[in-house]
Amino acid sequence: MKRTLSIFALALSAGLLVTSPARAQKPIQLSFVWPIQLHDESVPIEGIRLNLLYGRNVSMVGVDLGLINYTTGDETGFQWGLVGMTEGNFKGWQDNFVNLTRGDLKGLQWGAFNAAGGGEGFQLGIVNYTEGMHGLQISLVNYAETFYGIQVGVLNIIKSKERFPILPIVNWSF
Repeated sequence: MKRTLSIFALALSAGLLVTSPARAQKPIQLSFVWPIQLHDESVPIEGIRLNLLYGRNVSMVGVDLGLINYTTGDETGFQWGLVGMTEGNFKGWQDNFVNLTRGDLKGLQWGAFNAAGGGEGFQLGIVNYTEGMHGLQISLVNYAETFYGIQVGVLNIIKSKERFPILPIVNWSF
């Protein structure tokens, strides 16, 4: 309980630091289950989004907390919950049980299952997947279509690698 309160306080503080009230159209979004939410999904949020069950917006900058956090465009900041989905690019830290970013990831994905279209960063989980990325993957199973960096895990796959595309413990491509 103490750890949860600490994480919430840190996330709230980070959201307030990221947000500039002078330019933020909507600094707070409260969602029960989409479409039952304070602001329509077409409204960009810059600040804090609290999703009790499922929240959805076109873009998000700041702190995104909830059971299911869904952004149809780009997201920047910290995302925490059960499932985090970003259709566009994600910049920051995704800390969900399942992290899905269709666009580029620039930052960290930390969860049981992590997937990113591409980008630069670090994936830490049980299963990591990327179409193309520069960075580091640590998990039981790492899979990449193309990858420049280091994979650490029980099974490491870099599909585009000509020699030894599948290796146990460590795989790399530079």
